[in-house]
Amino acid sequence: MTAVSEGIPRATLEKARALCELAESRGIALVAAESCTGGLLSSLLTDLKGVSHVFERGFVVYSKAAKCDLLGIDRALVENCGAVSRETAHAMARGAMRRSPADVGVAITGFAGPAGDDDEEGLVHLCSFRKLDGGDSRLMHREEHFGAIGRDGVRARAVDVAVDMMIDAIGVDAARKEQDHRG
Repeated sequence: MTAVSEGIPRATLEKARALCELAESRGIALVAAESCTGGLLSSLLTDLKGVSHVFERGFVVYSKAAKCDLLGIDRALVENCGAVSRETAHAMARGAMRRSPADVGVAITGFAGPAGDDDEEGLVHLCSFRKLDGGDSRLMHREEHFGAIGRDGVRARAVDVAVDMMIDAIGVDAARKEQDHRG
């Protein structure tokens, strides 16, 4: 059986390792809520040795119903804004935050392959989050236009961006804490 990580670009795999090492060094747990990537990020992370200390859980929410049922997203939001939108990515991140004790996570939704007439192939919305002290959180959104590079290409690029966003979410928090201690 082949590990998922064998089909992932080496640079992404190295970043995923760095993410897990960073999370472990800071005592941070990770979560993923994935639609168009279909669990690819979760699978990549769980291919890495020692990840059980940092990867808390993954949600694969490919359908609209799954997004609503598993993440608690309001059906009206998905119907009005679409399954692939900034609003849905934010709602997915918030849902993952509520349904997991993880500190940092990312939500991914997009069109990996040929889409409908009004839908853009390769459009992906990602939203990372970092839980902060006092019940606050910081969300960061990215909209990517990967183009018609094929399903595997879009999924791999989305995972690469998601890993970067989680590293950034951990780094932003670490920099803020260091500044708070100095100031």
